[in-house]
Amino acid sequence: MSIGRYLLRRALVALLLVFVVSSGALLLTRLAPGDSATDAGLASDPAQRARLRGELGLDRPLGAQYLDWLAGALRFDLGWSVVFSRPVADLLSERALNTAVLASVALVGATAVGVPLGLYTGAHASGFVPGLVRTLSVVILSVPPLLGSLFLMLFAARTGWLPVGGMTSSVPADSGWMTWAIDLARHIPLPALALALPLAATLEQLQSQAIRESLREPFVRAAQARGLTFSQALRHHAWRVSLAPVLGLYGLMIGSLFSGSFAVEVVTGWPGLGRLMFDALRARDLYLVTGCAAAGACFIALGTLAADVMLVAADPRRRMGDLR
Repeated sequence: MSIGRYLLRRALVALLLVFVVSSGALLLTRLAPGDSATDAGLASDPAQRARLRGELGLDRPLGAQYLDWLAGALRFDLGWSVVFSRPVADLLSERALNTAVLASVALVGATAVGVPLGLYTGAHASGFVPGLVRTLSVVILSVPPLLGSLFLMLFAARTGWLPVGGMTSSVPADSGWMTWAIDLARHIPLPALALALPLAATLEQLQSQAIRESLREPFVRAAQARGLTFSQALRHHAWRVSLAPVLGLYGLMIGSLFSGSFAVEVVTGWPGLGRLMFDALRARDLYLVTGCAAAGACFIALGTLAADVMLVAADPRRRMGDLR
């Protein structure tokens, strides 16, 4: 299968995934008891609520609402947010950028720490330091993201080293982009660390197991028999082969991070897609819930596709036809 045909096929699968997830989110939200006119507290009088439901189209049949939303989505019109009184597409673009900034920092940090540690513990089966790293990885993975975020928030509040929550402080509008960037750099370590720690621990364990299996391959031993040192055989042969299971999970990590890390963003007050989805679900904002679900599905599909492409680049023996 050629690269072009493969990418086209995966793009069609991604579109199908987005369609199914967003349609399911809209239908489930609509079928649940209540609606945004009541749950968002926009009107207290029953007559006002009935009038508001009519203005929002919530009194129409489910099938008609779904067809209207689908027709708008094909024109990239994802509807109107009742809670924020803004187009859903505008909200998604803003919050997706915030999540992308946070996710990129967390992903780079987790990769820079988890993969090298996995190489080290995989290449050294025994010893105090490898054992300590493995123990820390297990402990970090045992802590739920919600509890880890709360612990980091408590640490920041007690020490005062980092701001507690939010993306930026209240800075004057005319302070300039440099002041804004410095303020952002002070706020991002806490949520990024909450995201990066479990990812780094996962990458360490997965890379460690993969490198141990790769070192037992005959071609690695043959490379050492030809005169390569253990470190050279590890870097040039074993590591590349060991990347297959790591990159397979890496795509899901990319998708989950960029689609919004729900617990971390809610606890730390980061204004990203996860926090937006939380606000939309709490207010039963029908089209905003659907838009957030569609955005999350897009990121997961793109992350999986990126992982497949990286697999081909990492292992020359693979071809696009193998990734079906």
